[in-house]
Amino acid sequence: MALDLPSLWDFGQPALSEQRFVAALAGASADDALILRTQIARSYGLRNDFAKAREMLREIELQLTDGSPEARARFALELGRSYASATHDAVSAEDKVLARAAYEQALATARAGHLDGLAIDAIHMLAFVDTAPSDQLMWAEVALAVVQSSSQPAAKRWEGSIRHNIGYALHQLGRYDEALAQFQQAKAIRERGSDSGKDLQAIRVAEWMVAWTLRALGRSDEALAIQLRLERERDAAGTPSRYVFEELAHLYRALGNDERAQHYTERLRGMPPA
Repeated sequence: MALDLPSLWDFGQPALSEQRFVAALAGASADDALILRTQIARSYGLRNDFAKAREMLREIELQLTDGSPEARARFALELGRSYASATHDAVSAEDKVLARAAYEQALATARAGHLDGLAIDAIHMLAFVDTAPSDQLMWAEVALAVVQSSSQPAAKRWEGSIRHNIGYALHQLGRYDEALAQFQQAKAIRERGSDSGKDLQAIRVAEWMVAWTLRALGRSDEALAIQLRLERERDAAGTPSRYVFEELAHLYRALGNDERAQHYTERLRGMPPA
């Protein structure tokens, strides 16, 4: 049976994910074991222990000679992530060079192996090397082209994330109307869900991005209605969001209601740092 890595991952709890991957090693084939070990290494990267991640990957590399294209592509992906990813606070010029080489190797291996989902992953990670908004837009559009041309479910499930990335780059470039259209499409994709069900957190993020862009377009009343609903939902779930409070403070200030803006500024002060 093929590995179902998404079911083992909880990106918010990398230590728990590591336990699941270790448990899955029991009875795994040699190649599946290599793949699982790349994910264990990734779990250390998500805990900011990049040195440990690379140590584990060096051990895996010695056994990759007969590894499948998936194992080799995942190895290169995780090596790249140990140098440049969303988890890094800063990335040096030297680390960018190392990350680019790893991501390009992952992309070449995935393409040769007809692994469209992993190819998209590698393309989207190159945006953590080329961080100018115009470059990030370019990589996101390259990734979307792969999504749209592929029939593989592993590729299709990337569309919401890639449209989010396109929208973010467009927003950074001040192309707010185009950004809004991408965020709305990402929201619709999230709301349709998948075979494993809808991701409520992803839907709320998509709604926040729509409201954020509406504010940039001067459509403050529409943005306010969305952010207030998000506030109610997050408070009811016991998961208040500093990002919602920040937007509400901006919106009320823009609408000339300094009292309500101050209310959300005060709520922010009681929140842990992002």
